[in-house]
Amino acid sequence: MLLAQSTSSPFPLLQVIACVMLAMGLFVLVRAVQNAVADDPDGDDTWRHDQLRIAELRRRSLVYRFLQPLVVGLGQVNRRAFRDSLPGILRDIQAAGLPRFWTPQEYLGTIQILAAILTPAYIYIGLDLAGPPGLLGGLAAGPATVWLLRRRLAQKAALRLFRIKQRLPFLLDLLTLLMEAGATFLQSLEESVAEFRDHPVGVEFGRVLSEINMGKSRIGALEAMRDRLDDPEVTSIIGSIIQGETLGTPLARLFRTQADVLRIKRTQRAETIAGEAGVKMLLPSVLVMAATVLIILGPFVLSFIYVDLME
Repeated sequence: MLLAQSTSSPFPLLQVIACVMLAMGLFVLVRAVQNAVADDPDGDDTWRHDQLRIAELRRRSLVYRFLQPLVVGLGQVNRRAFRDSLPGILRDIQAAGLPRFWTPQEYLGTIQILAAILTPAYIYIGLDLAGPPGLLGGLAAGPATVWLLRRRLAQKAALRLFRIKQRLPFLLDLLTLLMEAGATFLQSLEESVAEFRDHPVGVEFGRVLSEINMGKSRIGALEAMRDRLDDPEVTSIIGSIIQGETLGTPLARLFRTQADVLRIKRTQRAETIAGEAGVKMLLPSVLVMAATVLIILGPFVLSFIYVDLME
């Protein structure tokens, strides 16, 4: 009797999924409460820093605010399951300009939760449109959502790096002019950051300026920027600046040289893109020409075929 009733239910799979998600939520909630009771934060600076980080993430992320235990639990799983992918995610988080409070495993857990929230809607739409075969499509749409969000992060990081490299020569020129006019490096950097404050290059050098003002050395601040962006071209430029700072080369001359190098690289990159454009336009041009020929000759061909059939 019970088996017959369960098989006649229209949505038994959705009920099972709901029960599993409810059990997972209760499990993560219980574990979070146990960890909160067991932790002893007295005299632990690391705990205080983590609490500040969590408070900032709760303020910035809606998912983290309401599902923090689940995000933390998934982060611990992701730390073991995706150990090789986490450095790349961290690099993209920093290059994309996201808040530095994110850890890669928790960011990955956040997009996994978003995909899990959307998966029941995918399943419902798939069942409604295609019936039972649509179930597989709905289930596959969840991992596809994670992949798309991860790809979006990488594209955002690449776009921001492109914008930084695009404006970096102008910032170096401004630094050169200010230092040749008699300003110190910190004064020149402060004026340059104020000039480019609405651009990613100004944001990155503003962080360098803040770290220097907090006591970090110039080389240490520049190395931190190099590690954040982790781009070969930016790494080469910052490495040359660090080498010049170590050897005592005048910074104004060094900035001018590096700005010229960036302009040459940008010109070469533009020439490469222009050279590849012809090859990329070949296939669309052939398709357009073929479509034009079909539009022009199609009526004549159809008229001859129609006349032959009538005869």
